[in-house]
Amino acid sequence: MNGFIIFSGNSNPKLSQKICNYLNVPLGVAEVKTFSDGEIQIEINENVRSKDVFVIQSTCAPVNDSIIELLLMIDAFKRSSASRITAVIPYYGYARQDKKVAPRVPISAKLMADLLTVSGANRIITMDLHAGQIQGFFNIPVDNLYAASTILNYIKTNFQDNLVIVSPDAGGVERARAFAKRLHADLAIIDKRRDAPNKAKAMAVIGDVKGKIAIILDDMVDTAGTLIEATHAIVDKGAKEIHACCAHPVLSGKSIERIIDSPLKTMVVSDTIPLKSNAAACDKIRVLSVADLIGEAIIRCHKGDSVTSLFV
Repeated sequence: MNGFIIFSGNSNPKLSQKICNYLNVPLGVAEVKTFSDGEIQIEINENVRSKDVFVIQSTCAPVNDSIIELLLMIDAFKRSSASRITAVIPYYGYARQDKKVAPRVPISAKLMADLLTVSGANRIITMDLHAGQIQGFFNIPVDNLYAASTILNYIKTNFQDNLVIVSPDAGGVERARAFAKRLHADLAIIDKRRDAPNKAKAMAVIGDVKGKIAIILDDMVDTAGTLIEATHAIVDKGAKEIHACCAHPVLSGKSIERIIDSPLKTMVVSDTIPLKSNAAACDKIRVLSVADLIGEAIIRCHKGDSVTSLFV
């Protein structure tokens, strides 16, 4: 175990500590501070020469600060002669900008991949990428884990029969179908049209939800616009009750107010992103930890064991 060290940025220290607790190792000592003009200062206070270094940092709000922190930490480890540097990014920011959807726009997910590679990362461990093809943007190995096993266990424990798994848009059908198959549940799809970023309008429900317990499944909830539109569409079709599950609780803008005012009964999220105070106080939100899953991926990567069994 002494051959690797785990460090953490400032974006999600609680998750980092849970991962260290699972692995029964101390968190590496590093100072991640800010100069008075806003520039980030990094100082690694442990010897990492010839060590296998894992740096945990979700690129969540404040997004750009979190990204620069991660890049500077990777650079510091590279210049300190670490043998291998693995960036553990539970939430990969800018993942929604993964292709050109209009003239003269960036492919931000690709730029993120380039920045991480050039900074000195040798491997990436992430979770529930918004688009699987982002793995191909890297020229280094990428392990894309899934919170599915954690969420599936929750659903099996708390819900029994008469379930329907709902995809809030066409892009999430494959994920929803996989859940429905494992739960022996029905599948429904929301036909969604998006007129502008962060603005969605649900059009129709494909599938039977009448009298059933509907569970809306998505990889992330940001402004909750898509989620709430889907919820109203399902209510109109006669669903008995509605719940939601997602990996990444971005929860920006008026998302919490929308969730509180909606017919949604509960929303289950993981701890890839720390909840803001208003979200933590919302009694509809349940948090599941993915620390054990990420910890297991870290130890398998260090030992050279397969992590394929964690991809389901």
